[in-house]
Amino acid sequence: MDDIQRKLALIDRQLAGRNLHKQIISTCPLVFVAVGLIAGILIQHTLDLSIWFCLISIGVCIAATTLLYVVYRMSYVGKEEQLTYILAYTALACFVCLGSIRLLSFHQPKPNDIRNFVTDEPKLATIRGLIITEPYINKNRNWKFARFKLTDPSSSFYLKVREVKAIPGWTKAAGTVRVQVDGPVLDLKAGDYIQAYCRLDRFSPSTNPGQFNTAKYLARKNVFIAASVKSRDGIKLLESPRGGIFTKVKRKMRQTAAQALLGNLSLEDRSRGLLEALLLGYRGNIDSSTYRAFRKTGLLHFISLSGMHLGILVWIIWRLCQAAGLMKPARATICIIAIGIFLMTVPPRAPIQRAAIICWVFCVSVFFRRHSNRLNTLSLAAIILLLIRPTALFEAGWQLSFSTVLGILFFTRWIGNFLHEKTGNWFWNISSGNVKFLKRRTKRLGKGVITIFSIGLAAWLGGAGIALYHFHTITPFTAVWTVVAFPLVAGILTVGFLKIILSFLLPTVALGLGIIVDFLSISMIWIVEYIASWDISEILIGKVPGVVIICYYGFVLFAIFVYFWRPLMKRPLLKKAIYTVIVLAMIAFLGVTKWQRTHRDNLVITCLDVGHGQAIFAQLPGKANVLFDAGSLHKSDIGRRIVVPFLDYAGVNKIDAVIVSHNDIDHINGIPEIAEHREVGAVYASDVFFDEAEQWGTAKFLNNCLVQIGIKIQPVGKDLNLSGGANIKILWPSEEVCKNEDLGDNDKSLVSLIEFAGTKVLLCSDIEKFAQRELLRLYPDLKADIVVVPHHGSVNTLEDDFLEKLDADILIYSCGRTQYERQQQMIKGKGNAKSFYTPEHGAVAVSISRDGMIKTTAFAP
Repeated sequence: MDDIQRKLALIDRQLAGRNLHKQIISTCPLVFVAVGLIAGILIQHTLDLSIWFCLISIGVCIAATTLLYVVYRMSYVGKEEQLTYILAYTALACFVCLGSIRLLSFHQPKPNDIRNFVTDEPKLATIRGLIITEPYINKNRNWKFARFKLTDPSSSFYLKVREVKAIPGWTKAAGTVRVQVDGPVLDLKAGDYIQAYCRLDRFSPSTNPGQFNTAKYLARKNVFIAASVKSRDGIKLLESPRGGIFTKVKRKMRQTAAQALLGNLSLEDRSRGLLEALLLGYRGNIDSSTYRAFRKTGLLHFISLSGMHLGILVWIIWRLCQAAGLMKPARATICIIAIGIFLMTVPPRAPIQRAAIICWVFCVSVFFRRHSNRLNTLSLAAIILLLIRPTALFEAGWQLSFSTVLGILFFTRWIGNFLHEKTGNWFWNISSGNVKFLKRRTKRLGKGVITIFSIGLAAWLGGAGIALYHFHTITPFTAVWTVVAFPLVAGILTVGFLKIILSFLLPTVALGLGIIVDFLSISMIWIVEYIASWDISEILIGKVPGVVIICYYGFVLFAIFVYFWRPLMKRPLLKKAIYTVIVLAMIAFLGVTKWQRTHRDNLVITCLDVGHGQAIFAQLPGKANVLFDAGSLHKSDIGRRIVVPFLDYAGVNKIDAVIVSHNDIDHINGIPEIAEHREVGAVYASDVFFDEAEQWGTAKFLNNCLVQIGIKIQPVGKDLNLSGGANIKILWPSEEVCKNEDLGDNDKSLVSLIEFAGTKVLLCSDIEKFAQRELLRLYPDLKADIVVVPHHGSVNTLEDDFLEKLDADILIYSCGRTQYERQQQMIKGKGNAKSFYTPEHGAVAVSISRDGMIKTTAFAP
């Protein structure tokens, strides 16, 4: 019987290949609408067409569609098939225009929008508005050096502006701002109407390669203005919501669901964050090491609410209703209501919204006794979400959500059939009555494994290009780890959702389920972290051009075309040869790219923009990489937020050496997080650092953090031979200076000289006037082509003729915005050297070729 079904499926596939075009138009016409809408948004985003052009174009398309319909109905009776084709493609053209118009209207501000009150310069203002999100307190719980931060944890929330105080008085305003308060906000909540005295400013774009672009991300949500408030005292509560029933109900539902799921777990329990992410969609409390393990193994999709999570919830509710004796329409009604309640409980992200629309369509189809087409339903979900917010198209979450589902729809059956053929269909035929129980169970298990692996691999094929473009990595074993992790995930979701539901009906049973779900989640954390420790799951490639991703998906579409193309169905060897060439071409490209990133002929030094602080990354000729300091005075967690994303962008897996200049917090407070996320060969420091590490302070704390990771700080020598082509020398401090207790830590900080191809790069760290004079005295012939200016370019600690005697061609200032503005008039423009300031130019990269040619690149526009 199963063989007959497989042969019928093969016949259906052959017929589909013959009439694929017709089948798409007849069974899933919304594909044309979705494709047109997406194309229109992309065209508008690229070309920025005028509204009149779009309106005239859509008018022409509608008129042409109407005319062609009338002509065909009158002149070509009996040729409805051609008419269907025309309508499909004219609908596509109409929605191309509609996509352009929708993006234009989404970004079109009202005349009194708050963004019109703010120019490129910050502006003090008093605003009134409604808090639309719950205030979030950023405690930096995963940042080791957060305890040394002198200020209280900051808070943030989004405010829908209603009024702004201008010179004539209060005036009506519109738009949304992101409020940042320098302190905890504990007594405000969503729905409160407040007045805030603040500084309004536009968001700045990212200034480092790979850094998350907050300005671009918020612009997609139509948020362009940041409101900075110095403290909670700068906010006045004008009115608490008397109405706001929807907001109150939503908040109560979230609290009730969290209490039902997590009530028996302590705040320190590692499983708490995982359960909160898996079942409720809140990933903020998940342990950093757990999150890193899920990302490294490619299983991060499990802790992002999607169709699998919602599907299991709907299945549980459907089965409970079935057990209660309800008919299908009643079950569908209850599921529709349950999905709505679930959406109110979890964060509104693209994957869960897409899944909710698909589940709703399925439930509605029950009323009409119709089977919904999966591709058509997916297209409907895309259309609805893009009409609501067209800029979601450019977000990684939205792209991954739809690309993985498309991969599942197109490739799962093909991969499954291939695997069953390779196993001789042994796992497929399990319905024979004379098969023993154990053998039948083994076959069912094998068939289930093949199904899960096929779905995992299909989803990976659909999302691999998007993941590589946004996250710069490939996780080739994701499908294998999916097979391992899926039973635990399914068990956690099933037991967890049952616990939430039964906590209202049978609290004692729910308590027992809590013990089970806690055990399952702890087991899953252990398994995922164990797999991640093998260090084979992730291949870091680095930033690749968008054209490469387009080529990848072009190969994928070509593979689908080859699969359905009728002339090749009778030539399997040729088809396999085509697939092999495609796979080898992609592997070869990625291999060459990875080789180029890890084997260099030149020297590249990048001074990252970390505000008032320093983080300099040197990629030496060959394979060696050296990091000089990583810290910032005003920016939080720069290791995780700036340095590690840059290393991802550059495709750097290993740092051979970290050189710590001294123990100032603005030079070291990002190092622990870097050591957690990257393999570090060694950490070096001067004798002064070891003296400081004997008493409590930043040096001792850094040493303790690194010891926990398994890294021991070593004394630095005068020469570091990490690369055959480049030489690193430590010029300062001398042994006598290290023992001089009258000198401050700045004057004892390390000064490093990098020499390559006749070019010298001097990294001065925080040395002040005394050390600068002594350095010139010890090395009277010292010259440098590139100099990172001492002590962030501070005028007060810079010797008058120090930079002039070094005779540098390029000066780099790693400093904050305030210090830059103070220095600008006093230093900028002195001498013939070209000056780069990280607050103005962003990260500054200097590339030195083997023939001594110097090329500088500033990242900020």
